[in-house]
Amino acid sequence: MTLFSAFSLFTAMLLLAVIPGPGVIVVMARSVSGGFVQGAVTTLGIVLGDYVFIALCLSGLAFVAEAMGGTFVIIKYLGAAYLIWMGIGLIRSPAAPETAATPRKSSLSSALLVGLGTTLGNPKAILFYLSIFPAFLPLEQITAVDVSAILAITAVSVGSVMLCYAWLAARAGTVLQKSAGARSFNLVGGSVLIGGGALLAARA
Repeated sequence: MTLFSAFSLFTAMLLLAVIPGPGVIVVMARSVSGGFVQGAVTTLGIVLGDYVFIALCLSGLAFVAEAMGGTFVIIKYLGAAYLIWMGIGLIRSPAAPETAATPRKSSLSSALLVGLGTTLGNPKAILFYLSIFPAFLPLEQITAVDVSAILAITAVSVGSVMLCYAWLAARAGTVLQKSAGARSFNLVGGSVLIGGGALLAARA
């Protein structure tokens, strides 16, 4: 892989990550409801999902991913349903005074799985890795060094963008908690989760 190919791949992945999509929505929703750590772990899940597609492409198993299209759709709807369920739970939770300064907690493992499922069920990711990604690289000539470079490029380009979204959303959630009280925070955070789930499910 040449430096030009690496730079082109990095730029393409960075731009795709910046454009709001299911991944951005999920990261922001988790960050608003659970804080930056939740958003960061969700980001890790998203990057791991990208790694799954990269492994499929590099091992010549793209046809397997195409055959599993129905499975990816199921994963997408499960992730959307989970976000909506979390949003409803947050809206219905009691607005106790002590919760106003503390983000709603949720397991880190669920955040990781939501991020992973979002990438695996994201049509944009599937399209990129199965049709556009091979155009940047001669897959039949990939070396171990190239694989390491690809994984690093993915982590830096996608991960950095998602972490920025997570930080911004977490800050917004903190401001909402301090200025509007726990009930308003629950309503806003729950609405973001429900909206994110609905948008994820509605993606073609």
